[in-house]
Amino acid sequence: MAIGGNNITLINKVKTYIGSCFKIKDLGPLKYFLGLEVSHTKAGLYICQRKYAYDILKDTGLQTSKQHNSPIDMNIKLSITQRTPLEDPLQFRRLIGRLMYLTLTRPDISYAVNTLNQFIQHPTDIHMTAATRIVKYIKGNLAQGLFYPTTNPLQVKAYCDSDWASCSNTRRLVTGYMVKIGEAFISWRSNKQKTVSKSSAEAEYRAMASTTSEYAWINSLFKELQIQISHRMDLFCDNQAAMHIATNHVFHERTKHIEIDLYYTREKVEEGMIKLKYLKSAEQPADLLTKALSVARLQHLLSKLNMILYHV
Repeated sequence: MAIGGNNITLINKVKTYIGSCFKIKDLGPLKYFLGLEVSHTKAGLYICQRKYAYDILKDTGLQTSKQHNSPIDMNIKLSITQRTPLEDPLQFRRLIGRLMYLTLTRPDISYAVNTLNQFIQHPTDIHMTAATRIVKYIKGNLAQGLFYPTTNPLQVKAYCDSDWASCSNTRRLVTGYMVKIGEAFISWRSNKQKTVSKSSAEAEYRAMASTTSEYAWINSLFKELQIQISHRMDLFCDNQAAMHIATNHVFHERTKHIEIDLYYTREKVEEGMIKLKYLKSAEQPADLLTKALSVARLQHLLSKLNMILYHV
């Protein structure tokens, strides 16, 4: 169990109470917890999964393999009918499961892992090759993780993006969002939607709706923790049409087929809970959650996420 807070007296009272109920051992300041490695510095906290990533590398036998500079090939189109089915699909499923846990601190592999997770029922050799590419990618940056600075304004910002009809099997869109407080990213997700969107504007609007729902949950969590954050969230989107849909009641032709629950975004805009802001596609960090990127673009977006290689 990890206990956090800014009142050491209260923390000690909690530990004393738990100790009176159960037999426990106090391990001191948090350093390692369920595969997460935490380093404390005067500047802030650094969290990574270096040992966990190395265990994946060792178990797959790829310690001496050539590393890749990106987690997924830009030119590959994965499908359910490709190549030869694996003789032992459990090996693929186990690897994907472990990589999914690694995404707790590695948003840079979230899209690749989520894409391969769609083929977990009937994996083939080409899917396994793509999975090992992710392992070869993390080989070059095992200690890469997220940095949370000590001095950080409690202003929530979010970024949302979508890749329209990117799935070659179902033509469903892939959406991604990232939420940060100050300069620290606290939440992100890459996900294929359950329905087909008829336009790129609708695809972006669905991404905005998912981001708004995530912020509502984060806001309630911080209220429960009695932490005061700015009530309004700045939501950055790179699609002007989707922004107009969220603020304009007259876009009937573009919106009459969209489910009612997606109007949740418009409702929160009217309440002043979120403020929509335009961001150029080239500067959209959520882009790495929706599609395969070139090495240069991947590195550019990672520089915006406060992700660093920490050597201890």
